[in-house]
Amino acid sequence: MNPPTRLLDGQVALVTGAGGGIGRGIARRFAEEGAAVALHCRTAVAAARQVAERIRDGGGAATVLRADLTDEDACRRVVAEAAEWGGGRLTALVNNAGVQPLRELPGMTATEWRTVLDTNLTGVFACTQAAAEVMRAQEGGGTVTHIASIEAGAPAPAHAHYSASKAAVVMHARSAALEYGPWGVRVNSVSPGLVDREGLAESWPEGVRRWRRATPTGRLGRPEDVGDACVFLASRLASWVTGHDLVVDGGVTARPSW
Repeated sequence: MNPPTRLLDGQVALVTGAGGGIGRGIARRFAEEGAAVALHCRTAVAAARQVAERIRDGGGAATVLRADLTDEDACRRVVAEAAEWGGGRLTALVNNAGVQPLRELPGMTATEWRTVLDTNLTGVFACTQAAAEVMRAQEGGGTVTHIASIEAGAPAPAHAHYSASKAAVVMHARSAALEYGPWGVRVNSVSPGLVDREGLAESWPEGVRRWRRATPTGRLGRPEDVGDACVFLASRLASWVTGHDLVVDGGVTARPSW
């Protein structure tokens, strides 16, 4: 009997923000499914290198690339570096890098607003544009997946800039799916709910308790849950899926709000 084929065998992927919890989970799942993974980070270099080393120890291929994705030229450079490392190919981009500061809207400055929009949205725009050019020129095209949030449709207090940026990310994915589809590039978004991270239960115990009560599955998400969704969208199983926002929240948004 032939061994099972992994879903992403032969793919070259770039995961932005791969030094953070969700980014690490996405990178690991891509590698487990056979992709060579370029892990982008801005400041979390040690964490990204640790994941890359783990991937290589498991027989996979991984590299770490640094860039500030609020800079358009840096976005283009990191995409080019990932494609060069991949032998001239880049088949998947996951736009995961983002920030989520807390700031009440009445006291928010335009600078604070722009910082979140530039990181969460403009970086997505520039990385996608650069990656689509690479994918257009190669056989088979490629896929782009944006990491959005359920806050794109259900804002939380002190998250106005974050929620607005994630709503825009969802619409960018739909627009990009429309315009890049003829190039052979599929573009989707994934909207996670609350994903667990180290220390979250201690720093926000009431929020964690409320989430567990609210979600039908009774638990927080794991980075690998988001990674699984991204693997699916980058794989042949989703070959006719584009312009879609895949909600990964344990069912919490299915609950009535009245």
